[in-house]
Amino acid sequence: MTSIIASVRKLIRGVSLLLLFLLIVTPLVQVIMRGVFTLPFSGAEELARYFLICLCFMAASYVTLEGGQIRMEEVQAFMPSRWRWAMQMTIEAMGVVFFGFISACAVITISRNLDNQTATLEMPFPLFMAPLALGALLLMLETLAVLVRLIRTGHAIDKTTNLT
Repeated sequence: MTSIIASVRKLIRGVSLLLLFLLIVTPLVQVIMRGVFTLPFSGAEELARYFLICLCFMAASYVTLEGGQIRMEEVQAFMPSRWRWAMQMTIEAMGVVFFGFISACAVITISRNLDNQTATLEMPFPLFMAPLALGALLLMLETLAVLVRLIRTGHAIDKTTNLT
């Protein structure tokens, strides 16, 4: 089971790197096509925006896995250990509920708009909204993993933030 989870996490990281590459290359191609060949790349802005949306939602679970989400660690550092643990438990529990709710709402929205499409690229609406549904689901699962770890250890996760 852990090898499957590790493989999925590795796949998410690879997809995120690919999306970052595409996000950088799309405007570059637009500039070259317009400047050198005087041929505009129709839909490049919408495509770059889509890659940005995909990158943000797909990479968010990996950021959570690596502990990169904003958690107000400086404030937590001044709290007693037990309070810090309770705060982290609350944050993670609320995150599981919130990201699960967002994912469910995205799936409902997709199911109600199966025949719609985007304006310029005429991309099917389910494809356009899929990164939100999948990204929120992955965020919920990673947040749930952090919550389970907090419950199992029974103490707050130590942070490495340097206070200056």
